[in-house]
Amino acid sequence: MHSNYRFLFLAVAVLWLQGCDNDSAPPVPMAEPPPTPTMASFDVSVDNLTNAQPLSPIAVIGHLDGYAVFVIGDAATVGLEDMAEGGDNTALLAEADGDTNVLVSASGGAPIGPAGSETVSIEVLESDVANLRISVATMLVNTNDAFSALDAMDVSAMAIGDTIMVELVAYDAGTEANTEAAGDIPGPAGGGEGFNMARSDAADRVTMHAGVVSQDDGFATSDLTEQHRFDNPVMRVRIARTQ
Repeated sequence: MHSNYRFLFLAVAVLWLQGCDNDSAPPVPMAEPPPTPTMASFDVSVDNLTNAQPLSPIAVIGHLDGYAVFVIGDAATVGLEDMAEGGDNTALLAEADGDTNVLVSASGGAPIGPAGSETVSIEVLESDVANLRISVATMLVNTNDAFSALDAMDVSAMAIGDTIMVELVAYDAGTEANTEAAGDIPGPAGGGEGFNMARSDAADRVTMHAGVVSQDDGFATSDLTEQHRFDNPVMRVRIARTQ
């Protein structure tokens, strides 16, 4: 009988010691939440400097070195062709988003009329600013395939509060012959066809735009007038770092 009591006493003692060990175990530390990433913000503003050339909704692209909206002397991409002929930047932005060098893209909300302006904001990781470039592109819609673009502006050295301003010229996408005919012009001066996959410009390469001739300067089949002519620069871009 005594041996049974001793066994019971030892069992209770073991359980009590185990309970003491559990009570004295240090608490498991809570995992630290990941740090909130620091972001950098930029306002990209476009001013239309033309007399009668609305600009299509602007495409704004933040990217690293290695991406380009266009290269003078090279054929336009299909996305650039679509924008330069019809004013739709959807395909151009999709091309950009598919490029591993592109960090962010955004579109303006509406066309920008003569003397008008619009601002689009983009945001990137602060850690990407050291290699950041910003590109902007838009169509002059009372033309066949004229566009203006800021290609890969280096903003890596911009501090909060800094602003860069640049004035830009018009380019010819080289994808559509410059007929100046209403049926080929998507803007209010024509109301005709926009993008057409067939490339009717034999050059098929991006060049500086020679400008609009118009019916007032002897182009008999042109549906454009002297008011649709444009001189360079055709737009002004201001980039401000806000954060």
